Amino acid sequence: MASSSRASSTPPPRPNLAFRRLRGQRSPGEFAALVRRAAREIGERVSCDARYVGRVEAGEIRCPNYAYERVFLHMFPGRTLTDLGFAPRSAVRGRGARTDTEAPEAHALSGIPAPGGLKHHEQNHCDEESDVRRRAFMTSGTATVAAASLTALPLSGTAEAAAGTVPRPRTAGEAEVQVVEEAVRRIRLLDDRHGADGLYRRAATPLRTAYALLDAGTSRRATADRLYVGAGELAISVGWLAHDSGRFDDARSHYAEALATARMAGDPALEAHAFCNTAFLARDAGRPREAVRAAQAAARAARHVASPRLLSLIALREAGGWAGLGDRAGCERALFQAHALFDRGPGAQDPEWMTFYGPAELAGLEAQCWSALGHWERASRHAHRAADVAAAQTPEFTRNIALYTAELADDLARAGRPDEAAAAGLRVLALLDEVQSSRIQGMLATTARVLLPHRRAAGVTDFLEHHASRGRA
Repeated sequence: MASSSRASSTPPPRPNLAFRRLRGQRSPGEFAALVRRAAREIGERVSCDARYVGRVEAGEIRCPNYAYERVFLHMFPGRTLTDLGFAPRSAVRGRGARTDTEAPEAHALSGIPAPGGLKHHEQNHCDEESDVRRRAFMTSGTATVAAASLTALPLSGTAEAAAGTVPRPRTAGEAEVQVVEEAVRRIRLLDDRHGADGLYRRAATPLRTAYALLDAGTSRRATADRLYVGAGELAISVGWLAHDSGRFDDARSHYAEALATARMAGDPALEAHAFCNTAFLARDAGRPREAVRAAQAAARAARHVASPRLLSLIALREAGGWAGLGDRAGCERALFQAHALFDRGPGAQDPEWMTFYGPAELAGLEAQCWSALGHWERASRHAHRAADVAAAQTPEFTRNIALYTAELADDLARAGRPDEAAAAGLRVLALLDEVQSSRIQGMLATTARVLLPHRRAAGVTDFLEHHASRGRA
């Protein structure tokens, strides 16, 4: 009877009018789709549907779990949970002083105290929330990226690591080296599939861990050599995530760290990789002469590696620098060299990180060179080939397909073929639920500006409206 009396005195939930206002004219199902997309942008996974949105608006969910909290704050930057109409977590979760009127309505279903002073509902709710947090970690990109953020290592996941100050771990051995190497592979795979934006911040922790292991030392020289190379490759991978998401200063710092690691380890392959990425960054940052010099430095280091494919990619980096300088002759020389080296085929000495470099990437990078030189028709032919080959040979690498198609859209727009450009742009927009890349989004925004004078054309109107609605969302 006590439980019945308590339940009858519990006030009904108060509708969350603030959250309802934020939904605007969208249906609950449409708003739920936006929530799921926002979750993917930050590496979370939530199963939001129209029913969940309805429960929030009805006041049945007074405070979201931590995964939803991160998503909502990402969707509405500058606002707090209270601004979104939710109750403070301390009032809902039983932390600190709490009266019966502050408790969730479900609390009235059981007034029997549980061991430790918690009522059954409070204890179950806390256990459920803890389980939700564990599941969110294990299923989100945080766990997948970098071999579960190097959780196998002794210092991973500590408060010091989270704060950026890592304690000295034990001496590294074979197991730790393997985890570092696996982290590099996973980051590359996830970037190829989903793009860099959702990965960069989370990849910083395993990088700090790897360098802390270097500082701790190893008992064997061979293990130390592998650890140096693994840490350097990890620095390049994290640098690329920064580079591709538009954080050029961060990328430059990571590439410099990788280059220093390569020099200390005396590893020419790692040095060539670091210079190769530095050349690409310099081109994107508007420093084409530096791109040429960095590519030439990469080529000098790569002569010790005996990999024609590596030299081919480096020649393309040099070609990009010459194109940025407006030097067509220099660009064509480098492109000729890149094709000649590529045609020698893959070899046993090709670095593991070069798995992305195939016919599609070759065509895509050549398209960028001709685009920089203002030869739009020629650029569009290469971009078209890149997108077609990528879709046929590596359909799982969604980010690369989106990148080549975005390049195609821009080249077609500038070549005076707006309908074809709009069609390509729509194909890219359809891929952006799976890909988070500032580079691709920036390319589409540029294409949209180029197509504005043609907005009355049916296909162009469709693209511009879809692009604008995605920006508003």
